[in-house]
Amino acid sequence: MLDFSNFFDLTNCPCPGAFTRVKYPWELLSQIPELIEEILAEAPEKYEEIGQGIWVGEGTTIADTAVIVGPALIGAGCQIRPNAYIRGNVIVGDNVVIGNASEVKQAIVFSDVQLPHYNYVGDSILGRGVHLGAGAILSNLKSVKGNVSIKVDGQTLETGRRKLGAILADGVEVGCNAVLNPGTVIGPGSIVYPLTSPRGYIPAGMIFKGEGRLVPLRQP
Repeated sequence: MLDFSNFFDLTNCPCPGAFTRVKYPWELLSQIPELIEEILAEAPEKYEEIGQGIWVGEGTTIADTAVIVGPALIGAGCQIRPNAYIRGNVIVGDNVVIGNASEVKQAIVFSDVQLPHYNYVGDSILGRGVHLGAGAILSNLKSVKGNVSIKVDGQTLETGRRKLGAILADGVEVGCNAVLNPGTVIGPGSIVYPLTSPRGYIPAGMIFKGEGRLVPLRQP
């Protein structure tokens, strides 16, 4: 129903082999502690343990007021800015910004992602170069009981997860104060306008302007 083969450049993923073992990316969210152990076993020299279950790569800076709860693995050259909160079961690639009052939990974040201001990322996977505008939220829990499902072309894909935020492919841009509903899936290079609230599946190379307003992205 959904083909994720072109969503991610796995050379920019901190755990590339894992994605080849599953049908859907969200299956990896429950495996994050084991994936961290695999990464450390393959390249222990790249990371330093700075706290219980907290591993950090070379050149990463962490503000004094940031809070990190393990298990967490953060790549090289990252900026964990003041008041950031990394709330366990998180894998972060290289050159990632997690900024002021941004919270990340149960997530896999590829390299070059920017979460700079007041963002929430829960139970989600973000491909290379994803950028969230200030206040953008990836909601991960439905208001009604039940598992998260994804609507694709009039069909329903059951994820089997009570909590699931968003799967954002490489290069996705999310505007300020947008709220992505649980189970939102967005293809490579697409854009979400500020103050919108998408749900379901947005294909690659599209602009989501609001409910019922989806247009192709013009290439320069």
